Amino acid sequence: MQTKSKSGRVFELPSDQEESDINAGIARDPDTRELTDQEFQQLRPLGRPKAEVTKERITIRLSPEVVEKFRATGSGWQTRMDKALQEYLKTHSQSDVERLG
Repeated sequence: MQTKSKSGRVFELPSDQEESDINAGIARDPDTRELTDQEFQQLRPLGRPKAEVTKERITIRLSPEVVEKFRATGSGWQTRMDKALQEYLKTHSQSDVERLG
């Protein structure tokens, strides 16, 4: 049997016989056991937590000098670029922004 994830990846699920064999293997191994429902509920999901406010994915053309300077700051450069633009917007009016074009 197959199942599909939200991202579209397809996974093969074990057959009933394979599942039975897996559980038998777990039962035979003294160092392995299945988690109780309570233990399972206490597990935390892997990965980055969901952001309260998500950002919009766009395509933008920037001068090579700007990209080079921000990339040179290392991992997280796009976040720093977003913060720099936010700071600019705090100190400039809409007409200032329109005049740049």
